[in-house]
Amino acid sequence: MVNPENDEDFGALLAEYENEVPVPQRSDLPQVGDKVRGRIVTVGRDAVFVALGGKAEAVLDIEQVTGSDGAVMVAAGDEIEARVVEIRAGQVVLRTSMGRGPDARAELNQAFQHGLPVEGQVTAVNKGGVEVQISAMRAFCPISQLDLRFVEDAASYVGQKLTFRIIRFETGRGGNPNIVLSRRVILEEEARERAEETRAKLTVGAVMQGVVTSIKGYGAFVDLGGVEGMIHISELGFSRVEHPGDMLSVGQSLEVQVIRIEKTNNPKRPEKIALSLKALASDPWDQLRPSLQEGTRVRGKVVRTQPFGAFVELAPGVEGLVHVSELGADRRVSHPKEVVDIGDEVHVTVLSVDDERRRISLSMAATRASEEAEQVAKYKPPSKGASLGTFADLLKKK
Repeated sequence: MVNPENDEDFGALLAEYENEVPVPQRSDLPQVGDKVRGRIVTVGRDAVFVALGGKAEAVLDIEQVTGSDGAVMVAAGDEIEARVVEIRAGQVVLRTSMGRGPDARAELNQAFQHGLPVEGQVTAVNKGGVEVQISAMRAFCPISQLDLRFVEDAASYVGQKLTFRIIRFETGRGGNPNIVLSRRVILEEEARERAEETRAKLTVGAVMQGVVTSIKGYGAFVDLGGVEGMIHISELGFSRVEHPGDMLSVGQSLEVQVIRIEKTNNPKRPEKIALSLKALASDPWDQLRPSLQEGTRVRGKVVRTQPFGAFVELAPGVEGLVHVSELGADRRVSHPKEVVDIGDEVHVTVLSVDDERRRISLSMAATRASEEAEQVAKYKPPSKGASLGTFADLLKKK
């Protein structure tokens, strides 16, 4: 038997609780189309209940988290990210992907109306784009909407499961809908979100991770996370680089340092970001400089020639100049090509070092003169009484 007094006490407590913690109104709830993250409270037979924070609760159809083998892929306590597709009697209805429910056509139409993303598998390449299977529906994605950049050959996309947005949903012949998709709009939105996060930590001197997106003769473009910067060819390293493609490749991950940020009037690219690999490398000049004293003989490789002299690389990123007047010890040289070729290994003598301008003056003539002087110093005349041999013997030795 129920005690009326207990009923009154319970009613009073419930009213007091509702006054202190009001039921969330529509304005307090996320809106249709919002991406939300919550923690799974319970996993039922037909639905999953998700806490979104505060007193808001959402429901997710069990099919949305069931794998192809029929197993449920989540458990209570897991975090999950999904889209709001409906607000029903104050309860938020979620989907992780559209077109997986019992009425796929209605769900896809709903996704089109609210701009919700859908998941589909690319099945074939046809004229002007690719065919995509979404649940039991066939759809079409134009080649211009397949990626952020123009795709030359879409064959590599066949078999991939990708996320799209429906940009056209029309009833065609036989009642089957004509569905046109865009993956590009999804990627652009994701790039804008990443760009906001990247710009928050984008400062001169910052060291950031990036991916090479394209390579030109003058440098390489790097995606820092929704924001693109450029490494000029002169900032690839201390060694001379003929073409950035000799060092880098598209898709390569690397660490770069921001060396300059310039604001622009272009809303699509509001800043020019200069990046550097060289700034993160150790300076070979500092390592080699102590050994470059006047009169020191060193070995190097001829890397360039000009009418006024030959440039010799002493270490990666460190070059010196042998002036044309220092190429020949005993004869006049009109052009370095008369004496050396690019790639030749040569011995040179350090004449002077300009630390401020980082210029090294070298000589091949001084090296030869020094070597000859050493040979003379080592020469021992024949002992007294030793035969000098015939003139023919001398010629043979010569």
